[in-house]
Amino acid sequence: MHGARGLEGEAHLEALPEITEFQEGFSWNTLIGAFFVGIIMMPAAIYLGLVTGSSGITSTAEWVTIILFTYVAQRSYTRLRKQEIYILFYVAAALSSMGAHQLAGGPFATLIWNQYLVQSPAARAFGIADKIPTWVVPRLGSPALVERSFLHPDWLAPIILLLIGQVLHRGMSIGLGYAMFRITSDIERLPFPLAPVSAAGATALGEAAAEKESWRWNVFSIGTMIGLVWGVFYVGIPTVTASAFNEAVQLIPIPFIDLVQNTEHVFPGAQIAIGSDIVSVLAGFVLPFWLIVGEFIAAMISQLVVAPQLVKHGMLPHWHPGMNVIQTGIATSVDFWMSVGIGGAIVVAIIGLANIVGSALRSRNRRAGDSGAVPRALPPGRGDWSIALSVGVWAFGTFCYIAICHYLVPDFPVGLLVFYGLIWTPLNSYISARMYGITGRGVAFPYLREASFVLSGYRGVDIWFAPIPLADYGGQAQFFRSVELTGTKFTSILKAEVMIVPIILGFSFVFWTYFWRMGEIPSALYPYANRMWPVQSIYAALWPTATLTPESNWLLKAIKWDVIGGAAACGFGMYAIVSLLKLPQMLFYGLVTGMGMQTTGVVPMFIGAMLGRFYFAKRFGSRWGAYTPVLMAGYSCGMGLVGMAGVALGMIAKSTSYLPY
Repeated sequence: MHGARGLEGEAHLEALPEITEFQEGFSWNTLIGAFFVGIIMMPAAIYLGLVTGSSGITSTAEWVTIILFTYVAQRSYTRLRKQEIYILFYVAAALSSMGAHQLAGGPFATLIWNQYLVQSPAARAFGIADKIPTWVVPRLGSPALVERSFLHPDWLAPIILLLIGQVLHRGMSIGLGYAMFRITSDIERLPFPLAPVSAAGATALGEAAAEKESWRWNVFSIGTMIGLVWGVFYVGIPTVTASAFNEAVQLIPIPFIDLVQNTEHVFPGAQIAIGSDIVSVLAGFVLPFWLIVGEFIAAMISQLVVAPQLVKHGMLPHWHPGMNVIQTGIATSVDFWMSVGIGGAIVVAIIGLANIVGSALRSRNRRAGDSGAVPRALPPGRGDWSIALSVGVWAFGTFCYIAICHYLVPDFPVGLLVFYGLIWTPLNSYISARMYGITGRGVAFPYLREASFVLSGYRGVDIWFAPIPLADYGGQAQFFRSVELTGTKFTSILKAEVMIVPIILGFSFVFWTYFWRMGEIPSALYPYANRMWPVQSIYAALWPTATLTPESNWLLKAIKWDVIGGAAACGFGMYAIVSLLKLPQMLFYGLVTGMGMQTTGVVPMFIGAMLGRFYFAKRFGSRWGAYTPVLMAGYSCGMGLVGMAGVALGMIAKSTSYLPY
C-alpha cells in the first residue's frame, strides 16, 4: 500500500517534457560518491536503525551525498549534470536503504537478524531453534555465535548463499524489470503517474547545481533545522549517553509512549500508544489525506470499540491486565487481529486485480478505436538492449534459484518452484507493472507463499528460509521510466549495478562485523532493536510452525477462517459503500489497512494531516503540496546528521574502551 499513499500529492508536480536527448550518468563522481556513502553513511545507517528504527538516514545519505558533491563541484568551477545526480542518488539509495526489520547496512544485516532469531526466546518457545538449517545460520552454541564473529567456518555456507543471492537478485531485477518497462511503457504507452517524482527531484537538484534560485533549498533548510533540534533530544542524547555510560538516557521514549496500562481499565485489550518521532506528523503532511483519515477511523474503532468487546466476550484469551503495548499487540494479534489483517489484504488484492482487468479492457478498447495509438519507436541514444537478453538474464537467475532451492530442500515439490519462478513471478510482475503504469502503485497477492508452503504437504522448517524464486519486479518498470525522464542512458544503470555489488558487500561485511564485535545485537544499547526485535521474532518463528507436526502447529491455531471471512466481507462492504457514495477511494484503502492497527503511528499522522489541510494549506495555498516532500526530506537530513555525529562519538568511545591505557 505504500504506492497508494503517494498518489494524492502528485497533482503538485510540474509535468516533465518527453526527453529526446540522453547522456551518460555514470562517472568518476559516481564512483567517489559510492565510496563516500559506504564509508560514512552506512555505519550511521546501521546505528540509527538499531537505536531508533528510523529510515531517516537513508534519505539523508542521498541528500547529503548530493549536496556535498554539488558544493565541491561548484568550488572546482564545474557542475554535476542531472544525469550524474540521478545515478549518484540511485547509488546512495542502494547503499543505505533499509530492508526487513528496519535494518540498513546491506546484505549482512540479514545474517545479524538470523543470529538473533536462532537464539531468541520465540524460536525456542515455538520449537524451531534447533531446526533452522545451518546454511541459514550456525547451530545454537556454535563458537561463531558465542564469539560474535563472521570469521568462522560455520558462517561459510550462509555467506556464500548470501553473495550468490545478491548477484542473482540484482541481475534478475534489472532483466525482468527492463522487459516489463518495454512492454508497459514503449508498447502499451501507460502514463506511469509517479515516475516524474524522482525525475523531478534530480531536475531540481540539477538546477541547484547550476546555481539557479530555487525555493526548494529554503524549505529544505527549514526542515533540516527542525530535524537537528529534535534529533538532539531524540537521537543525540541517547546515543552519547549509551557510549559514555553503557546505558541510553531517553528524555523521549523510543520509539513510542506506551499508554496501555494507563487506559486498560477503560479500554481493555486496546493497543494504545503514541509514536514519539515527529516524522509521523510530517508524514501526515505528505501522505494522502483521505488515506490517513480512513486509517485513523478504522484504528480508533478497532482499539476503542472492538477490542474491549472482544475482551468482554472472551475472544482475546491470551491478553490480561498489566501487559504493555508490545505484549498486548502480540496477544491480540494471535487471538484475532492477524486473521483480520489477512482478510483485509485479500480484499485489497482482489479489488486491485479487478481494477487491472478492467483497465486493460478499457485500454484495449481505446486502442481498437484509435488507429493512432501504436507502440512508440525506441528513442535514439537511450541505451536500450535486447528484450531477449534481459529475459535470458532473468531466466538464468531463475533456474539457478530453482536448482539451489531444490538442492537445499530436496523434499519440497520442485513443480512448485518452477511455478513460482517461471509462471507466477513474470505474471505477477506484469500485473504489478501495469498497476504502476496506471495508478502509480503495485498490487500484492497476500500470503501466496505461506499458503503454498502449507498446502504443499511439506514437513519441516527449511523451506521458510530457502531462497525460493518468487518475486515481484513490476516496480522496476516505473524505475526505468524515471531514468528515461531524467535523460539518463540505461547503460548507466548497468555500470552502477556492477559497481554497487562489490562495494555494498564489502562495506556491509566490515561494518556489521565491527558493530557485532562491540556487543550483542540487540541489547540495551540499541533501544529500538531491544524493544521491537522480540516482537518481530515471534512472527518470524510462528510462520514456520505451519509445516511442522500438527500438535506444534501454532500458526494454524492463530489463523481463524471465520474471522478472515468476516473481515473480507466487511472490506467488500466498505468498498461498496465508498463507491456508492462516491467518496475518495483512498478512504476505502485507509479503512481496510487501518483495521486492527495500533494507534502508535496513526495518531501523529492524523494530527499532521489535519494541520496540513486546515492550517498550512490555507496559509500557503497551492504551494503547500509542493513544500511538504522537501520539508520532510530536510527533516530526515537533520535527524540523520545528528545521528551521524552520535555514531561517530559512539564508535570512538567503543574503540578506545578496549585500549589498555
